Amino acid sequence: RRGRSFLAVTDFIAPCVPTGLAAGRLGNFINGELWGREADPSLPWAMVYPQSGQTFARHPSQLYQMLLEGLLLFVILWWFANKPRPVGAVSAVFLIGYGSFRFLAEFAREPDSFLGLLGLGLSMGQWLSLPMVIAGVLMLRKNRENDPRGKHMARALALRVGLSVALFLLIMLGWAMGWVRPGG
Repeated sequence: RRGRSFLAVTDFIAPCVPTGLAAGRLGNFINGELWGREADPSLPWAMVYPQSGQTFARHPSQLYQMLLEGLLLFVILWWFANKPRPVGAVSAVFLIGYGSFRFLAEFAREPDSFLGLLGLGLSMGQWLSLPMVIAGVLMLRKNRENDPRGKHMARALALRVGLSVALFLLIMLGWAMGWVRPGG
């Protein structure tokens, strides 16, 4: 009704979404649901979740997700949206950020019992995160063509984000395949 495109609206809303994600993950933590995988008991923040039916320490993956997908993504989007950007750029960074952080946090989260791990040892959440990251990168690439500030700045931004995402996904693939292990 007001002549705004869908992406202009999502660019406006995207920086606020992580606050809702953080609140949801905090609720998961308070309710003792969606706990993490088994953790080294010497890990200072490892927790025992009685609801899991197990007595071993687990990662508080809800808090990892709250910090990554909530707080950190909020800061990134707020900073990124503070400058004039092509329509769809903020939404693209949201998709890349949320998809990447979710992919990473899923390594600490216990997979759904009825699904387990899927192909390449990845969880359903990780498989669903990959198209988000790809869509975000493609959106930024398309923005390069429509950037009123010139193709040079948009190309540099798309290149930096693309290289960062490629490096991140390469590290995650190495982690999933057992080639790279955290802490050694």
